[in-house]
Amino acid sequence: MRKVAIIAALEREVSGITASCRPVEQPYDARSFVFFERDDMVIVCGGIGVEAARRAAEAAVALYSPALLQSVGFAGALDESLCVGDIFVPMIVIDARDGSRIEIEGAADSRRERRSLVTFPEVAGAQQKASLAQAYGAQAVDMEAAGVAAAARAHGIAFGAMKVISDELNFEMPQMARFIDPNGRFKSANFAAYVALRPQLWSRTAKLAANSGKAARVLSEHLEHYHRELRRPSDSIPAPSAATQPELHPVAASRLHAGGRE
Repeated sequence: MRKVAIIAALEREVSGITASCRPVEQPYDARSFVFFERDDMVIVCGGIGVEAARRAAEAAVALYSPALLQSVGFAGALDESLCVGDIFVPMIVIDARDGSRIEIEGAADSRRERRSLVTFPEVAGAQQKASLAQAYGAQAVDMEAAGVAAAARAHGIAFGAMKVISDELNFEMPQMARFIDPNGRFKSANFAAYVALRPQLWSRTAKLAANSGKAARVLSEHLEHYHRELRRPSDSIPAPSAATQPELHPVAASRLHAGGRE
C-alpha cells in the first residue's frame, strides 16, 4: 500500500527521481509494468496517451491500493505567459474526446484564476494549441491526465495532476505521432533516424530536447520536495507549502468530482 501513485508517460519525464527508487516489474492484466518504489510513493511510466495512462493507473490501484492517483509529466502551454519549466497544477481537467470536466477540490488558490488542463489525443502543434485554448479556455494541454482521472473516479479515490511546461504556446512540435506505438511507447530510434535525414528539423528537435531536459529537471526537483513532505508523519496526504516553495503551485490532493460522463 502506498499513499501516492504517480502516473507518468515516459521515464525521461521523471528520471531524476526514479534513479533513487527501487524498480519492481509486475504483471497486470496480461501486461508487464515497471514500478519505481520509494517509501510511501510509487511511480509507473505507462506510456503516451489516455488509454496508456488509464491502464497504468488501473495497475497501480490493483497492486498498491494508493490513497491518491497523481498524473505527472510534461504539458504544452496554451497561454503565452507560461514558459518552459513552469510547474502547472490545474483546478480542472477536461477530456477533449467528449468535453467532460473534472474539478479538483483543494487545488484552487484564491490568489489565482481557476486553471484548466485539457487532455488531447494527439501531439499538439502551435496551431492546434491555439485552437484548444480558444475552444476550452484551458491554459495547458497534455495527453494523459483524463485517463488517470477516469481510473480514480472508477475506484472512488483521490486524484491530482501536476505538470511541467515542456513546450511553449508558439513552439511548433515536430511530427511525432507516427513514432508512438499502440501501447503508448515512443520509438526514439526511429524518430532519430527520421530527423537525421531532414536537416530542416535539426534545430527544432535540438530545441525540443533542451526544453524537455529543463522541464524534467524542474519536475524532479518538485517531486523530491513532495517526497520529503510525504515522509513527515501525518494523517493526510501533504501538499508542498507555497510559503516554503514560493515558485511552486500547491499539489492537488483531494477528492474529485466529475463534471461530465466518463
